[in-house]
Order: sequence, then C-alpha cells, then structure tokens
Amino acid sequence: MIIKDKDLQNVKSATAVAGQKQEQDVAFFLRREFKDHPQVFVINDYKFSFCDETAQIDHLIIYPYGLLLIESKSISGEVKVNDLGEWTRSSNSKWFGMPSPIKQAELQQKLLRELLHHHRADILGKVLGFKQQSFEMRKWNVLCAVSSNSIIDRDTIPKNISNVVVKSEFLIDRINKVMNIQTSLKRMLDLTDVRPEFNNDELKSIIDFLMNNIAQKTVKVQKEEKKVIEPIQNNSILKCKKCSESSNFTAQHGRYGYFIKCNECDTNSAMRMPCIKCKSKSTKVTKNKETYTLKCSDCDNLTRLIS
Repeated sequence: MIIKDKDLQNVKSATAVAGQKQEQDVAFFLRREFKDHPQVFVINDYKFSFCDETAQIDHLIIYPYGLLLIESKSISGEVKVNDLGEWTRSSNSKWFGMPSPIKQAELQQKLLRELLHHHRADILGKVLGFKQQSFEMRKWNVLCAVSSNSIIDRDTIPKNISNVVVKSEFLIDRINKVMNIQTSLKRMLDLTDVRPEFNNDELKSIIDFLMNNIAQKTVKVQKEEKKVIEPIQNNSILKCKKCSESSNFTAQHGRYGYFIKCNECDTNSAMRMPCIKCKSKSTKVTKNKETYTLKCSDCDNLTRLIS
C-alpha cells in the first residue's frame, strides 16, 4: 500500500532533475508491486526531525518484520567502491569521488530508530500486558537503488556493499528477498524463522505515528499569495468532548494521533477535526516543538491549535 507519494520539486539543474527522475522511477516500481499489498506500506520522500536533527528518506517500507530504507542515486556512468567503502564515479571519461549513499542511508536509519525507540510506548503494545515491546529486535535494512543505465564494477566492490546496491529494474526482486514475507502456514512450518512480527494494529500505529511526524516544510511567501496561519485564541477550538473544558488540558500523542487530555475529567479528545474554513474532513494535525497545527489538504488552510 502506498501511504505517501514523492513530493515533486521545481528543480532546474541537470543533477537535480536526474536525481528526482531516479526517485520517481523507484517510486513507480514500488507502486506497481505494492499498491495493493495488505502487509507492505510505502512512504516516499519521508522527512522527519528528532533531537534537533532532520533527515530525509527517499523511500521507506514498513512490513510485518521490520523497516527497510531505500536510497535512490542517479548514476549514468560507472561506479566503483574500494575496500574502505569509498565511492567513485565516472563522468565524461573522468573519475570523481562521491559520498557513500549507503552511509547516508545508515545515518537516516539511526535517527529513525532513535525516534521510534523514544516513542515505543506510544506506538507498540506490551507482551502479556507487562513487557514493553521494542523496535530493536526488528529487521532493519538499507538498499541503494542506482540508475538502470549505470555500470557497477561488481568484480572489485566489497561483497557487503554489493549486496545492498541494486539497479532500479531489479529492485523489487531484492526487496522481496530482504523482506521474505511468508504465509502463516509456511512460517509455522519453518522452525528457523524466529523473527518477531508486528500485528495489523501495530503496523497501523507505526504508520499513523510516522505520518503525524512528517517535518513541516518551509512555506515560500510570494507577493501574489501569502500562506497565512489562522491563530485560535485561548484554545477555544479545542474542547473536552465530555465536559467542554477549553483551557485546562494537556496535549499528548497516542496510537491514533494527537489528542488533548482533560485535566478536569480525565477524558481524551482528538485534535483532528474538520477544516474551520471549508469544513473538509481531509485534515491532519502536525507538531513543531510546542505548536500544533491543523492543515486542510483541500483548501491548504492552516489553523494553529496550540502554541
């Protein structure tokens, strides 16, 4: 299932255009294979922040046994990797050094693991009601998808790096091999498969958490149109659904998104509501530090709920 598509940018340089085209190609293969898959969830172009750090993952896959990060890299010439993991690429008969996309993906993975581990109590349930589940024992993998017209020197590239570098046209085969999703019966008969598994509710909780934590983008203000955030004074729009208290509450995050907990009657009430401008229900709540904002995907209206 595709949770989020690639956000297209108005890029102009040849390098940026090629990079975006490569990400689109990978997103196309992922959509073709997994758009109707009930256990595989794809988030393209995922940007998030944690502990004052921001990371952008080209393609993120969440499946029953873990998470898989895919770094897209546009390479039209030849690519080599030495024993130290250092990358070089050719262009116009010349060789140039380049940052390792594997190391880049591993840094993104590290920050994502820290984010999920920090919020594990809000996302995952407990085993037998008392032991908190964790993300640490799950499968964590990275792949680097390079352009199909690139030339990879497999004779000299270290095996551990060669295993995670794949041309776009062969990416789906490699993903399915990494995930190794088995039917319930086959897994029951396979005594060697001891991987812990997310259930359907936990998968939904992970997706909801990740989508609610997409880093807010900087909005460019143009002369002909300005993006205005409408403030709500004294939190009057947020009220307890039980006692209607509109100020004495605390903001929290749970399995189904952001909500307020009433300090008067101890009732939880969701922050998400219809757009106050067009009444559309296609809204979501985002958080930036201590500010909670309601965004409408139909009219692009932004309403500050709490700040």
